[in-house]
Amino acid sequence: MNVTSPLIEAHIFRKKGSDIEFLLLKRAETEIYPGLWQMVSGSIDANEIAYQTALREIKEETGLTPENFWIVPNVNSFYSSSQDEICMIPVFAALVADEAEVKISNEHSQFKWTGLDETLKLLAWPGQRKSVEIIYEYFTNQINFLNFVEISL
Repeated sequence: MNVTSPLIEAHIFRKKGSDIEFLLLKRAETEIYPGLWQMVSGSIDANEIAYQTALREIKEETGLTPENFWIVPNVNSFYSSSQDEICMIPVFAALVADEAEVKISNEHSQFKWTGLDETLKLLAWPGQRKSVEIIYEYFTNQINFLNFVEISL
């Protein structure tokens, strides 16, 4: 069995006073997992670094350009029975301007900004919810011992 890292997960958020909101995207009916709410995700292209994939996918799926961009100290994972491999997914966080205009791609049918409770309710997989909790705690200063590495843009 192999361990691979073919995908990324990128959580876009904006500040609302001392709180934050997450951008969720609803998958189009023509896509795998139709109607599922998710953050930005995507496949790492050949010769592409994971954080470059995250920035590319953010632009392609939302039209947004982050003001700041971090590596989240969490790695999501799942087992693919069809490939008999464990997939490790690096997680990123992207801060965008409050007034930034979202332009979703045809991969999605809707978007919405959500607070922590609604975000946790709408995301399907426990690993994604865990990433959101880590991001929320860090950026609302509830936990300050974590170390998010910022990537210069």
